[in-house]
Amino acid sequence: MSSNSGSDSYDSEEQEELEQTIRNPDVIARYKEAGRITSNVLKELIQKCEPGASVTELCEYGDKKITEAVNKIHKKITKKGIAFPTCISPNRYVVHFSPLHSQPDVILQENDLVKIECGAHIDGYIAVLATTFVIGASVTNRVTGRRADVIQAAHYGAEATAKLIKPGNKSFKVTETVKKVAESFNCKPVEGMLSHRIERNKIDGEKSIIQNPTDEQRKTQEECEFEEFEVWTVDCLVTTGDGKARKSEAKTSIYKKSDIVYQLKMKTSRAFYSEVAKRFGDMPFNLRNFEDEKKARMGTIECCKHNVIEAFDVYQDKENEFVAQFKFTVLVLPKSTAKVTECPFDKSLYESDYSVESEEIRSLLSLATSSSAGSAKKKKKKKKGGGGGVGLSAGDDMATEESVTMES
Repeated sequence: MSSNSGSDSYDSEEQEELEQTIRNPDVIARYKEAGRITSNVLKELIQKCEPGASVTELCEYGDKKITEAVNKIHKKITKKGIAFPTCISPNRYVVHFSPLHSQPDVILQENDLVKIECGAHIDGYIAVLATTFVIGASVTNRVTGRRADVIQAAHYGAEATAKLIKPGNKSFKVTETVKKVAESFNCKPVEGMLSHRIERNKIDGEKSIIQNPTDEQRKTQEECEFEEFEVWTVDCLVTTGDGKARKSEAKTSIYKKSDIVYQLKMKTSRAFYSEVAKRFGDMPFNLRNFEDEKKARMGTIECCKHNVIEAFDVYQDKENEFVAQFKFTVLVLPKSTAKVTECPFDKSLYESDYSVESEEIRSLLSLATSSSAGSAKKKKKKKKGGGGGVGLSAGDDMATEESVTMES
């Protein structure tokens, strides 16, 4: 009797695990919905990035649009919202630039290189996305020089990463491939940046891919193998500089609750932590979302000291350097790897004097990727008409959220 009871308990746990992974078509649907919302909001933000636009106002607008969009669907699901606050990091800023009201705003200018990052979740299933572009780029005003170099390098690095994330491949292969791509454009991957496996309610799972590791990071970073039914964030950051990001003087505005438990001493800290847990759960949040920004910042001090809250610090490169980022969410299915977040990127607007040199990587980038048997014929026909190689448009590189289905 006891043996059967234990077996039933094991089966129940196994079933619960299955139901929370992309083995379950309903879970794939949640990722698709979060991906669609994220992609649509980011596309809208691109249109609003014009000379004279306020970075703070754009970040607030992005967060507002994601919140409105998720609240319109699945009324019975209460846990939904922002998976990563909107960040707009121009030029040499690397990541996480989302200014507070208490700090100076940044006004966008013509020819600024702009990185936008945002994310949504439905029931804890996360989809994030980031892209890079230059304000004013067009068919009659193509971007050249170092801006073009770094954008092409980051784009191809991200696409190569996505194509290498498939069952049986290992993370260090991705690390080396991104390095080779960046070097082809006389650029460097930003040191120590990570792409994470995503789990339900967890934007930074234990498995990760590191880019441009330091000697110490090479000793501590564990190589991992990609497996079926995993979900990954591909995050490729490349710089025209030496690859070493510096902590910015800009105030940190984005934080996330950790798994660490500690009895906080200060009343302000306890009130802050309680509000974080209630409103945001395990998702990253921006201090702008608190009624009293100053009091919230005070609350972070003790929380961060004891690691119950993690900070997403703002990083930047040296003056006159440029940093590009491409980031998206992929599902590792049995026969394919498929994006659930996508943003149009027109490579023809960015004319670099460099190109991907490695024949192996050029071949990798030309691989067609489909997400279902039903779309294979369509993909094959498209390839016949449009040709292959690294001249494929970004939309052709991998399957989009509209074609993601469960494999039989």
